[in-house]
Amino acid sequence: MKHEPFIRLGVFLGILLLMALWEILAPRRPLLTSKKGRWFANLSLVAIDTVTLRLILPVMATGVALMAEKEKIGLLNYLDGPIWMKVALGMIFLDLIIYLQHAMFHALPAFWRLHMMHHTDLDFDTTTGVRFHPLEIFLSMGIKMTAVLGLGVSILAVVIFEILLNATSLFNHGNVRLPARFDRGLRLFVVTPEMHRVHHSVIIRETNSNFGFNFPWWDWLFKTYRPQPAAGHEGMTIGLSHYREARDLSLGFLLLLPFTGRPGKYPFNS
Repeated sequence: MKHEPFIRLGVFLGILLLMALWEILAPRRPLLTSKKGRWFANLSLVAIDTVTLRLILPVMATGVALMAEKEKIGLLNYLDGPIWMKVALGMIFLDLIIYLQHAMFHALPAFWRLHMMHHTDLDFDTTTGVRFHPLEIFLSMGIKMTAVLGLGVSILAVVIFEILLNATSLFNHGNVRLPARFDRGLRLFVVTPEMHRVHHSVIIRETNSNFGFNFPWWDWLFKTYRPQPAAGHEGMTIGLSHYREARDLSLGFLLLLPFTGRPGKYPFNS
């Protein structure tokens, strides 16, 4: 696993480039704001998030997986079966945890203050998939590490899952056009841009739906699935109702948003 960071970076850059080209060749919606400004802020957040994790945490989820395997900690380390089954189960469990975590960040006002930065993007494209506050990334890693330890998820499952999560996040935030029939078939197995775009609607009931990142099944199971936005994909408004000025959404503003911003009525208990 010594080449893991280079594999992660290579996959990230490769998918980002492919999605950027796809968005140029077959865009789903016209962009309403400056792409240059948005991409600078969104991609800067990737660098800030990565450095923050490396500086604060002595180990990541892979390190916890190694410890759990060595010390025989966690459910899957006591389960008999082939390695492929444990890897598959580990990935499915982690995806469920990510779904529940995402719903929690919408449900509780304190967590929504961190997550709403992701939703302030006034356009929806592949870089929206990496637009997260460093504190949210830190908390997310803590939740993931706890899940890895408790479930005994193998290091192979963690690495595959994290690479897949990054790739699908870039994909399902893409401003790309998919044939309707192809999208209907694809969203049986993976969250598509057409499915996840609904989640970025300014309408509260649509924002609080379609929480899945990798697999769509949890939204069906927990009845948070919404197939289409009420106004249609080309007519829907992206973002939050109380943050509509692109000039205000600078990188510095976004980093301060959890402490200075207004959550609005988006959290569940509002």
